[in-house]
Amino acid sequence: MGKLAVRALRAVLVVVLAGTVFVQAGMVWVLVGGSDKEDGTVPLTALRVITFLGMVAAQTALTSVWRLVTMVRRGTVFSHDAFRYVDRVIGAIVAAALLWFAVTGFNVPGQRDDPGVTVIMAGVGVAILGVALIVLVLRMLLAQAVARDLEAAQLQAELDEVI
Repeated sequence: MGKLAVRALRAVLVVVLAGTVFVQAGMVWVLVGGSDKEDGTVPLTALRVITFLGMVAAQTALTSVWRLVTMVRRGTVFSHDAFRYVDRVIGAIVAAALLWFAVTGFNVPGQRDDPGVTVIMAGVGVAILGVALIVLVLRMLLAQAVARDLEAAQLQAELDEVI
């Protein structure tokens, strides 16, 4: 992975992480300060809590990707330590999908006249779970690469003994 790509990815990660922290701080300020005017039509507090948790899931994924990029730059990504971060990314994506399904559930009563919106929202949740499955497949590829790397190291050690 080139230095330019690493720097660009890290810049994006920093901007997104800072943005989510800024939005979370604003949400806490509104909730604690009591300056929010809920009219009772939509459970805004519950939706804000779900949004806050969704951002925590995103932050978990962002920090894990940061760690994986660091491992790539150091050449240590093909190790068992990388699985911890990939598993965190998968968990964060699944959590985001579950939170999206919760938002969809809160939205159902308001969509009785147009249930298509609920179907579309459920489809988005399924697509988010699909991303988790893609990352799971990539994790399996990483497992194969780690196994091959260990096998190559063992063969190199045997060859060194022969020579």
